[in-house]
Amino acid sequence: MTTIYIDADGCPVKDEVYRVAERYKLPVVLVANKRLNFPASSLFEMVVVTGGFDAADDWIVENSKPNDIVVTADILLADRCVKKSVRALGPKGVEFTSENIGSAVATRELMQDLRNMGEMHGGPTPMDKKARSRFLAKLDEIVQSLKRRGSL
Repeated sequence: MTTIYIDADGCPVKDEVYRVAERYKLPVVLVANKRLNFPASSLFEMVVVTGGFDAADDWIVENSKPNDIVVTADILLADRCVKKSVRALGPKGVEFTSENIGSAVATRELMQDLRNMGEMHGGPTPMDKKARSRFLAKLDEIVQSLKRRGSL
């Protein structure tokens, strides 16, 4: 069965994931460095990881399997997931695939270099209703495609 993993520290679309998971009866695993509040449901589980900077990422990569879904804004985590045939979805509704992950990683590195040189300031644009709607639509589309393939 498909499991949805959330890279939960700072994830702005947890509520949207809960709604989709309830609709399709899919288990959700929130992975974070500290305990977070989440709705009481037998479908939802919290995993608190300790250790280094990428402990949550490492746990998700080790425990996810092909046809699972990982929700993350971390492009390097998405890259690791895509390489093991795990579906990776950003909180603004962009699915990372083998076709687009290379350019996403390159863009991330370029932006980091520009910030380090002082050429750019700030981070990503804030979440808005449109981005949340795109996320919901894409998550539903991914679940439907897995369902059609018999992977759910």
